Amino acid sequence: MARHERLSTLLELLGQRERLDVDEVAAELGVSAATIRRDFDHLAAQQLMTRTRGGAVANDFAYDLPLRYKVARNAPEKQRIAATAAGLIERGAVVGLNGGTTTTGVARALAVRTDLNSRGEEPGLTVVTNALNIANELAVRPNVKIVVTGGVPRPQSFELSGPLASRVLEELSIGTLVLGVDAIDPVIGAAAHHEGEASINRLMVERSQRIIAVADGSKLGRRAFAQICPVQRIDTLVTDQDAPADQVAAFEAAGVTVLAV
Repeated sequence: MARHERLSTLLELLGQRERLDVDEVAAELGVSAATIRRDFDHLAAQQLMTRTRGGAVANDFAYDLPLRYKVARNAPEKQRIAATAAGLIERGAVVGLNGGTTTTGVARALAVRTDLNSRGEEPGLTVVTNALNIANELAVRPNVKIVVTGGVPRPQSFELSGPLASRVLEELSIGTLVLGVDAIDPVIGAAAHHEGEASINRLMVERSQRIIAVADGSKLGRRAFAQICPVQRIDTLVTDQDAPADQVAAFEAAGVTVLAV
C-alpha cells in the first residue's frame, strides 16, 4: 500500500472508530508499528488527529476526509470520468465547476484542450467556480476566463460557501454545470455531506441550464446528509464502467442520460 493510500485509510478508520491503536492498525494494514507511528505523527502535525500514548484519537470537530487524501481513491476511474465530462463542453461555453477530486480532474482536462484556445479577445472558455484549488489550477491558462465566487473556504474541500458566494452566483447565468457529489441516488438525487456546500451547489444548479453530474460507481445509490438537487434536474451522469447495472438502469428510467466510461 502506497503512503498516500495508507494515510487516507488511517483517516477513514479514525472517522469510524474515533480511536486507533498503533499495534492493532499496524497488524491490520500489514506494516510495521514504526511506520504507523510516523504516519500518526504526520497527520497530527497537520491537526488531523491527536496523538496519544500508543495511538491516536480523532480531533473534536466534525470529521470529513480532506480533499488531498481523497485524490488517489478510484483515481483511474475518476480520470476517465473527468476526460469524458470535459469532452461534453463546447468552445466558448460558460461552465460551472464545484469542488471535488473529479471536478478538479475536469478542470485539468479542459485546460489542455487545444480547441479551446482563445481567438482574439474572447476567451475559449469561461469557468465559474467556488473551489479555490480549481481557480488556482486554471488562473494561469490564458484561454480560460475564471470567475470565483466569494465566501469562506472549507479546508476539507477548498469550496467557498456562505452569503458572499450566494450573492455572486445570483448575478450569474451558467450554461453547463459539471457537478461533483458525495452521493447520488435515482430517487433522492444528488447530495453532499456538508449542508453549506450543498446550499451553494444547489444555487449553482438553479443558475445553470444543463447539469452534468460526475460520480464514480461507489457513489451511485448512496445518500448523504444534504440534498443538492432532485434527479429530475440532472441531464447527464458520467460514471465508470463498474457502476452497478441496476443503478444505471434506475437513473436511465428517471430520464438521465448515463455515460459509463
